[in-house]
Amino acid sequence: MTALLIVNADDYGLTERVSAGILRAHRDGIVTSTSVLTLAPGFRATGRWLTDHPGLGVGVHLAAVGEDPPLLEARQIPTLVGRSGRLAPSWRHLLPRLAAGRVDPADLRREFAAQIEAVRAVGPTITHLDSHQHLHLWPDVAAVVVGLARAEGIGAVRVPRSHRLPLAPGLNRLARNLAHRAAAAGVLTPADSSGVDEAGAMDLAGLGRALDGFVRRGAPSAELGTHPGEPADPDRHRYRWGYHWDDELALLTSVAARQAVESRGFVLGDYRALAAPAAPPPAG
Repeated sequence: MTALLIVNADDYGLTERVSAGILRAHRDGIVTSTSVLTLAPGFRATGRWLTDHPGLGVGVHLAAVGEDPPLLEARQIPTLVGRSGRLAPSWRHLLPRLAAGRVDPADLRREFAAQIEAVRAVGPTITHLDSHQHLHLWPDVAAVVVGLARAEGIGAVRVPRSHRLPLAPGLNRLARNLAHRAAAAGVLTPADSSGVDEAGAMDLAGLGRALDGFVRRGAPSAELGTHPGEPADPDRHRYRWGYHWDDELALLTSVAARQAVESRGFVLGDYRALAAPAAPPPAG
């Protein structure tokens, strides 16, 4: 059996240079899919670029946290924002409120639906949903995201997993629950994934470890999460994530990366390919 490999680049729209890097990683490299961050300032200028790349799968990177403001006004999503009308800066700030039941799922649904519509408005067909900082692993958020996927006719959802982090047992328990919820709703998910452990720091060795893990676990389909971006980006300074966007772009467009994928027998595709069996390897 030939396994499907989805190479997804997160944060399309973060800046113009990040969007340009993702598109180059698709044209010249192994990236097959991207997830659009509609709240980010680069989305307005670069969203329509996606229509020139029909072979690139396009998902929505649903955001309920982060540096940028929500699409909806504070009065429409009161439990998602603070007094300033801003979202919580990270999952670490929002998770206690979710755990305490202080976030109304209806507010999440309204904001996420607006973000989905923003991507649809620029033209591409949406192939999947995922979330900024993997917040949809949390059960209440998972219910909203899977429900929206089903209601909006979006066929797939990401399931993030960890294979090295100290938090892996808890994170992977949430991942299994998310996968079961999606399956019950008829929403597809890759059988395996990697990228949480290597977020913003994927190199050739890390790529090889991730691919070898997929092979060892016998996954018929897998997603590799990445974060490429063009160098010399004047707009990225406001995101203090410590990511190596330039290095990931160089990796993803390298001959070595493509050889790593091909030598292990993967077929590259995007989330649309989950609905069809992977193509057989060439004869001989």
